[in-house]
Amino acid sequence: MIDWLGYLVLAATAFCASSIGAIAGSGSTAILLPVLSVFVGVREALPILTIANLASNLGRVWFNRKEISLPVVGWFSLGSIPLALAGSWLFVVTPPVVLMRILGGFLLVIVIWHRLRPLPPKFESAKLFAPLGAVFGLLNGLLEGVGPLMAPFFLAFGLIRGSYIGTDALATTVMQIAKLGVLGGANVIGETTLLIGLILVPFMLAGAFAGKKVLDRVSERLFVTIIDVTLLIAAVNFLFVR
Repeated sequence: MIDWLGYLVLAATAFCASSIGAIAGSGSTAILLPVLSVFVGVREALPILTIANLASNLGRVWFNRKEISLPVVGWFSLGSIPLALAGSWLFVVTPPVVLMRILGGFLLVIVIWHRLRPLPPKFESAKLFAPLGAVFGLLNGLLEGVGPLMAPFFLAFGLIRGSYIGTDALATTVMQIAKLGVLGGANVIGETTLLIGLILVPFMLAGAFAGKKVLDRVSERLFVTIIDVTLLIAAVNFLFVR
């Protein structure tokens, strides 16, 4: 059972994570996941993160609503929804220990991805986001926080700052709603999971608002470094500890 001090730590972490995510476009999961898993374990942490991240993404959608590319979201969702459902089912049936190892490897991939910063060729057709949505829908259904891997493709389409963050947030929101539908139907989201997720919601929304206010004033370099260090520590923990 989490005491009041634990909830205070989670609330502060959620606010900081959402703020960083609003500035850098991703990374909120990297900051919040290691802290949350300490209190509830990875099996419960991922559904809680989905609920909390949904609130954060809705905030980013609202604050950047005028810059969203709806064709990109539409084609991306066409591919992501069915695969997000499949990935969520895999999450339900995967043993916790295996899930931790997969998550640890996934976090290491994100760190390497951040360091290499690969950029796909420029492309102009939004239809190409349908197969991309299928890939990331599966990953997001099984895990959470695939934003860093999605970012280069949105940027290669010419989306920057507010347009990138808002479009990415809406596309991710669609995947998260599909995921929550499966988890709720499989009774993975219990009362405690739902309660913790809802408690974090206002702090995620506040962080999204704060991040939007400083988006055009702050360099991303420091935030990316913080995210990478956090990811690396979490990855080692999930791969070799417990």
